[in-house]
Parts: sequence; C-alpha cells; structure tokens
Amino acid sequence: MTSTQRQVVIGFDFSRSGRAALQRAIAIAVRAPFHVLHFVCALDHVAIPAIPTHGAIDYLYAERVQLALTEEVEAELRGTAGTSSVHFCVHVRIGKPAEELLGVARGVGADLIIVGSRDITSLQRLVLGSVSSQVARDAGCTVEIARPKSYPFVDLAVMTEVEPHLHYLPPHRYTYEDQRVSLRPRDWPLY
Repeated sequence: MTSTQRQVVIGFDFSRSGRAALQRAIAIAVRAPFHVLHFVCALDHVAIPAIPTHGAIDYLYAERVQLALTEEVEAELRGTAGTSSVHFCVHVRIGKPAEELLGVARGVGADLIIVGSRDITSLQRLVLGSVSSQVARDAGCTVEIARPKSYPFVDLAVMTEVEPHLHYLPPHRYTYEDQRVSLRPRDWPLY
C-alpha cells in the first residue's frame, strides 16, 4: 500500500455512538497518519442538547457547533497516547444527516466512512429511518459502524493442547513478518 492520503469521513452528533466513531477514527489516524479525518455534524433543524440555540438553526448556530466539535476532537487528541500528527477537517452542515454525510464523502473522495449507530426501536427505525443504514446502503466506499464497547475485558486463557476430534479443530495462530507467514507456537502471546 502506498502512503498517499486516505480520506475518512466521520459522522459526529455529540452522542455516545458519535464519540465511539470519533475515537475509532482517531485510533486509525494515530496508527496510520496518512489518513485525513473529516468530521461531519449535520443539523436537521434540531438543536444539539449540549449546545443551546438562541433562535433558529442557522449559520451562526452552525459556527458554534463547529467550534464545539473542534474542541471535542482536540480534547480527544490530547488524551490519546502516541499522537504526533493527525490532520482533520470539521464540516457542519444544515440538512438530513445521511445526505450530508454522503455529500461530504463524495466531495472529498472518501475511502472510508465511520458512523455511529443509535439504539432505536424497530418502530422508530421504520418511521424515522436509520442514518447508519442509509449511509451503509448508499455509500460508494467502505462503511464502518462504530458502537461503544459493551463487552467486558477478558484475560485470555493460556492455550493448552487438546486432542483433535471431528467437531473441534484448534485455532492456528500466525505471524506475518518480512513477507513470510509463520505458524506461531501456542505459548506465544496473542499481541
């Protein structure tokens, strides 16, 4: 893979799942700094609870949201270990979230879109639609759905030899180094 810039569009709405998308995008950019992050917040005529409006949802409100989003990204970058250089843009648009995300993705030639997924009921999804579903369906690139982790941390057990039988084949672990694939011994750590 070449080190040309890759464009990543991230949907952010100041929600818990939006923060999961933000954290996932920053983790990618820290490990691979050739990614340029484009954070998109679409205002669908509803104010963001964390940023009160003083009237209508207009361009003055969008500017306040843009400043708040920039502060969120900066705070996350300051709290991320190993951050040296991450390039990002902040887009705040007034319109339908899925349409605005896809519009920015087309405009920047996105290689990846990261969106959060809200926990909504089937009825709400039927009536309102799901932004993540629409983006995944209509995107012209890979879409990743980010969710806050709900699985507990698990210490992996030491692998022991078992007798193979018809219904179980033990996993094989490999390492790719110096353009070679090597089978790893069972006692090697997973990381």
